[in-house]
Amino acid sequence: MRTYSAKPSEIEKKWVVVDAEGLVLGRLASVIANYLRGKHKPTFTPHMDCGDNVIVVNAEKVKLTGNKMIQKQYYWHTGHPGGIKSRRVDQVLGGAHPERVITKAVQRMIARGPLGRQQMSNLRVYAGAEHPHEAQQPQVLDVAAMNPKNAR
Repeated sequence: MRTYSAKPSEIEKKWVVVDAEGLVLGRLASVIANYLRGKHKPTFTPHMDCGDNVIVVNAEKVKLTGNKMIQKQYYWHTGHPGGIKSRRVDQVLGGAHPERVITKAVQRMIARGPLGRQQMSNLRVYAGAEHPHEAQQPQVLDVAAMNPKNAR
């Protein structure tokens, strides 16, 4: 028996839409990361971008468990001495770009390299309930029904 390896011509990409309202951030991010990598498909090939295109709506209504809303921090450095900066999750969710919380969570679950960057380009996150990808006829993925712990 030979190991199957998908060729670029055999890869079939679908569109999936996920409603993040009331879902737990980490559990949602792990499901999205699996769909972006293509690990949910029987034709998964580790060195190819065989994942689906994922659309996430209602990113501003995602939930966090415990005290993470006020204790979890995002850090970055300006490049200058003493230039470490931070921002809490509740500040990001209440700010101008709440979709960055989901993007960062998924990005940190995807490989860091050219393939990971290509897979991340298949993720589209929107703060509200509307998205401009109706022409692709995305299928609805119900993450809350997969496990009762996925929703809050």
